[in-house]
Amino acid sequence: MSEECTHDCSSCSANCSQKKTSLIENLNELSRVGKVIAVVSGKGGVGKSLVTSLLAVNSQRKDYKTAILDADITGPSIPKTFRLTERVTGGDNYLFPVQTKTGIQVMSLNLLLENETDPVVWRGPVIAGTVKQFWTDVVWKDVDYMYIDMPPGTGDVPLTVFQSIPVDGIVIVTTPQDLVSVIVEKAVKMAKLMNIPILGIVENMSYFECPDCGKKHEIYGKSHMDEVAGRFGIPNVAKLPIDPKLTAMVDKGAIELYDGNWLDGLTDAITAEEK
Repeated sequence: MSEECTHDCSSCSANCSQKKTSLIENLNELSRVGKVIAVVSGKGGVGKSLVTSLLAVNSQRKDYKTAILDADITGPSIPKTFRLTERVTGGDNYLFPVQTKTGIQVMSLNLLLENETDPVVWRGPVIAGTVKQFWTDVVWKDVDYMYIDMPPGTGDVPLTVFQSIPVDGIVIVTTPQDLVSVIVEKAVKMAKLMNIPILGIVENMSYFECPDCGKKHEIYGKSHMDEVAGRFGIPNVAKLPIDPKLTAMVDKGAIELYDGNWLDGLTDAITAEEK
């Protein structure tokens, strides 16, 4: 096996003894999905679900048919963000995603549970298998952009997503602490290992803007995100503020009504080219 092996055998032309068939899972015959974007982080609690939701809302506002696959099986929060209470329907072979008020298609484990507060006490292989089924067994109707809300870290589920689903790009989410470069580097190395381009990085809780004077205060210390992005060659940087109004919208499940241009540049970069 070559020292430069990316472990992505599907695109490899080398005559390698380790070469194997692609692990990418096929969609069912009723589905069509265009570009797939995974929203990742090296740690939890940084706001991946928020960024996933905002990017999906932005894409839908640009008149693209948009979907969210919630791969954070043990900690799903997408349904609450959109105030989804309807249960997923389907038959023996297919499941139909729930749609938000503006038409975003959503599949999340919480939409299958009888009680959304029930804990999911499953082992890794079962969780990974469920994520695969969200891709293969759900009827995704003419989706232009799908955003995958990933669980934190670089373990079983992220690996399953990157090997089983044709991910076109990655968005990294982080926060403004000194540990950020380590977290970002982990995500960058995994992206390179899976041969998937990094489209941008979002620094959540980057600053607080005073509602009276408009001055920006960096509550968690000076941001080094531009330097980090430059070091790793990440093309697009976005910074989300600490915004009580945005928090209230998430709590009320009204994220589709948010008013802000923080992720517009990143959204434009993602939707610049059709798959």
